[in-house]
Amino acid sequence: MTSSAERPGTDHGSDTGHDHDHDRVIDEALTRLGLDAKTRLLAGQDLWTLPALPEIGLGSLVMSDGPVGVRGTAWAPGDASLTLPSPTALAATWDPDLAHRTGRVLAQEAHRKGVHLLLGPTINLHRSPLGGRHFETYSEDPLLTARIGAGYVTGLQESGIGATPKHFVANDAETERFTVDNLICERALRELYLAPFEEIVAAARPWALMSAYNSVNGSSMTEHRRLQVGVLREEWGFDGAVVSDWLAARHTERAIEGGLDIAMPGPQTVFGAALAKAVREGRVAEETVDTAVRHVLRLAARAGLLEGAAPAVPAQLRPEPLDGRAVAREIAARSFVLLRNEQNLLPLTPRPGGTLALIGHPAREARALGGGSATVFPAHVVSPLDGLRDALPDGTTLTYAAGADIRDGLGRPDEGFELRAVLRDSAGTVLGEEPVVLGRARWQAGSLPGGADFDAVDSVELTGTFTPPSGGTHRFGTSGLGAFRLTVGGTVLFDGVHEPDSRDPMEALTGRPVPRGAVELSAGEPVRVSLVAGDPKMQYGDLRGVVFSLAHNAAGHEDDRLIEEAVLTASAADTAIVVVATTEAVESEGFDRTSLRLPGRQDELVARVAAANPRTVVVVNAGSPVEMPWREDVAAVLLTWFPGQEGGAALADVLLGRTEPGGRLPTTWPARLQDAPVTRVTPEDGVLPYDEDVFIGYRAWQRQRALPAYPFGHGLGYTEWTYDSIGTDGGTVHVQLTNTGDRQGRETVQLYASPAEPDPRRPARWLVGFTPVTAAPGETVRAEITLARRAFQIWDTAASRWTTVPGRYHLHAARNATASRGPATTVEITG
Repeated sequence: MTSSAERPGTDHGSDTGHDHDHDRVIDEALTRLGLDAKTRLLAGQDLWTLPALPEIGLGSLVMSDGPVGVRGTAWAPGDASLTLPSPTALAATWDPDLAHRTGRVLAQEAHRKGVHLLLGPTINLHRSPLGGRHFETYSEDPLLTARIGAGYVTGLQESGIGATPKHFVANDAETERFTVDNLICERALRELYLAPFEEIVAAARPWALMSAYNSVNGSSMTEHRRLQVGVLREEWGFDGAVVSDWLAARHTERAIEGGLDIAMPGPQTVFGAALAKAVREGRVAEETVDTAVRHVLRLAARAGLLEGAAPAVPAQLRPEPLDGRAVAREIAARSFVLLRNEQNLLPLTPRPGGTLALIGHPAREARALGGGSATVFPAHVVSPLDGLRDALPDGTTLTYAAGADIRDGLGRPDEGFELRAVLRDSAGTVLGEEPVVLGRARWQAGSLPGGADFDAVDSVELTGTFTPPSGGTHRFGTSGLGAFRLTVGGTVLFDGVHEPDSRDPMEALTGRPVPRGAVELSAGEPVRVSLVAGDPKMQYGDLRGVVFSLAHNAAGHEDDRLIEEAVLTASAADTAIVVVATTEAVESEGFDRTSLRLPGRQDELVARVAAANPRTVVVVNAGSPVEMPWREDVAAVLLTWFPGQEGGAALADVLLGRTEPGGRLPTTWPARLQDAPVTRVTPEDGVLPYDEDVFIGYRAWQRQRALPAYPFGHGLGYTEWTYDSIGTDGGTVHVQLTNTGDRQGRETVQLYASPAEPDPRRPARWLVGFTPVTAAPGETVRAEITLARRAFQIWDTAASRWTTVPGRYHLHAARNATASRGPATTVEITG
């Protein structure tokens, strides 16, 4: 067996033939554009679109956020979106084909909403479990990340919608993300952080790519010519457009020379008029602008927006439509990871006359998706309570108990609140109003309630009533920037100004809520609530809108009673199911986590319920790792991530055995935060060294004495498997395995490589391939795994190239990264 270090080619994707035609149309269009038009095309004309140029028959290109759903150009509950499970859930399927169908479904949504370019997938790595945005990324492993990301990109683009892998590169944490300088050695940069981008460029040929906020080794990524031109274009052959993260572009000459093509949002960006001025003053060559314009025109041509250029995928050649809700339900069930299943408690077999107890606030109010710019608004969400009620057979009783408040601090105002937003001008005249959900005021300047004129708005009030479901001390707060006056039940809790505490331009959108005061309230007695934003208009460059919210936390002392009720409910049931969850206050874009503990008294709730009922199943509704101190004391633990709008239906499918939980961990779960090998996410003096080199995730855990709670790749099913044999044929490894259980099953065969002679420069073992297989009871199947092309290579920093490390390697077929059982073979690799 041999391996080579050849560079990926540039002929990727079915639209290559079209591109030759596109080049001719682009060349002709470019000759008809003046400098001002060209530079205007490189700057957004607003928050989400590029300008149309009628003189060359160019339509306006529309972009949208969309890792789990296509939001479109509005940010409002009235514009509902199909909401899929979180990216960590998709990665947990270990199934690129399912990721491919995910892309197709999202493309259908994009066409429905008039979107041409989806701002995803997010393929940064899980460097540390504290990363606040990890639910929006795939994995700690670059190969798994690349394979899932490539499937997603291919599904989108074969359906005629462009993909934008992001954030290039090393945007692996949220703390000071706008200004942090990440110091990364070249080998780690190549082998870990650049690797998923490289593979996706090679395998899926994305139409665009997003440049990150952060700096790498001293250069802001939007200005990083070595990476954005030298590596991305010259080495990898990328021919798409590079778009900035929103407000990330900060310098005209350095950005255009550094390989940035589009500065978003617009129109007043470092490009546009500022770029035209730089050309006229001789600071930028017009040929450099032309290069960027070519990239943008190619993107437009592929999307079918340039007259005379056939779209990459004509409408009649798009794949057949898929049932979006069915795909959402399938992804969820296939992503659920069964971490523990003592005495095969799952799947459940409810008996006639039996009782099932469902416990936990998240069982009724499911957290379907993560917070931040990935937020979309589903038309409906199937909660675990909804899903089980619909699925349980007649004669089985389902009881419910809330258990305890899941919040440590402030969260969204939900139960008992009826609020409206009222927009007024300086004279107090009402300009518009509408009901709001979850205490949020969030509109773009051009889509205010009642068609209100943004410039005329002087204040916005969230006003209405709150009927407390429980009495006691209720805490209130605000999220957003500017002047606020908060009144509850006639008591003024805050009257002042909240100033930003960081340079992150998205703080108003993603920042944590701030406590403002508390009042004593009686259960069932309505009180008046008013939050007036006296300076409600948010503007960063051309980002204009209204963004703020009310926050609330219920009376804490009710937890004692609610936990007691939950224990009684559980003790009277055949089986107890406890749903625990994180909240937006601890897991969201805009900030990193400081703890892996579940918020509130959820750990106590689980421990008390488990003591009362030995048949306790815990369902973990979180996007990334949490500590589970009770994990050895419960019968079963099922991880459901953020499962999307059909999550409750999928949960019922899995709990009742209609579907096997197909997920395997895409990231290592520590037992305790202090055991994790990489935890530093906070820069010092603006700098964050990646001192761990190539050792993150399971690669780093191999060097630790402490063991994780659950290793990378772990996951149980509802049947048993034996791994019978392994062999090689060139660059392909074949593994024979048998389903020895009594029901059909699905297994993810993982292939790990390790050097026969330990090498301190390299991990002890690393993933080099994987594939899912299915088999009927007693059936033997053969898994075919193509080795990753970099399976036996490292980046040689001195030679500045990939190099094969010769020698003997063990190839081990395993169920997770630490499994010692299973067939293995040895191969000899030559240089």
